[in-house]
Amino acid sequence: MKPAPFDYVAPATVDEACSVLAEAGGGATILAGGQTLLPLLNLRMSQPFIIVDINKIAELQGIARADSCTRIGPMTRQCEVIASEDLARDLPVLVQAVGHVGHHQTRNRGTIGGSIALGEPAAELPATAVALDAMIEVRSTRGTRQIPAGEFYLGPYMSALEADELVTGISFPDWPKGHIPLFREVAQRPGDFALLGMVGALSVEGGKIARAGLAWFGMGPTPIRAKAAEQMLLGRSLDGFDPQAVAERAIADTAPFDDHHASAEYRRTVGARIFVRTLREALELEELA
Repeated sequence: MKPAPFDYVAPATVDEACSVLAEAGGGATILAGGQTLLPLLNLRMSQPFIIVDINKIAELQGIARADSCTRIGPMTRQCEVIASEDLARDLPVLVQAVGHVGHHQTRNRGTIGGSIALGEPAAELPATAVALDAMIEVRSTRGTRQIPAGEFYLGPYMSALEADELVTGISFPDWPKGHIPLFREVAQRPGDFALLGMVGALSVEGGKIARAGLAWFGMGPTPIRAKAAEQMLLGRSLDGFDPQAVAERAIADTAPFDDHHASAEYRRTVGARIFVRTLREALELEELA
């Protein structure tokens, strides 16, 4: 198959890109890394009138420190995140999550903003943004908005992003030095979409859990924050809680589904198991019975 005919625009600035999106009236599609869009174009599952290629916009690239947060440009390649020593120190779980996105070859082209904007329910990066309380900056000719990642995803491949808006930055708030990253996924093969997974971080102060951010992917129509489990962990000493009980509380927040890869029951059962194992290993608790 070949794509349906379309016009192609490669703006040099964000303002120019926003103008094109505004004039397109919903008929334009953004080209970032192209790892999802190009197959959809070839299969004619996506037939935009205009492709807006944002690869030449320098201000959408790079990793920088901002006020109490790390700001990542949406056109930052996934391989750049993996190679960043600063992110490995400050946001290790983000680096770990990106290392599970696709394959080595696709990570050289795929972008952070593309994955987060797409909102694939089984993808690692949208859930990571939700777990770590990221803020997603979007811009249009009407102005700039800051959208909490937890409010960004509305359904499978549906987000709060309007047709004339462009993601211009993702900001991850600082976590205390020495915080504990949490990540585990189950996939049929490395590089496949996850059947299910969990991601997040814990901060421990004075032997007690002072901060928790946890989210599921592949466990519902969007990334799902494990809010009840977070509340159950806060203020607990490392030996003062039952990981199995926390896992059951976390599973209660999910909405898994049956598909040709796995059943909802499988996702619930395995999700609880990986949650318990990940907590125990991260906090160096006693081994599973």
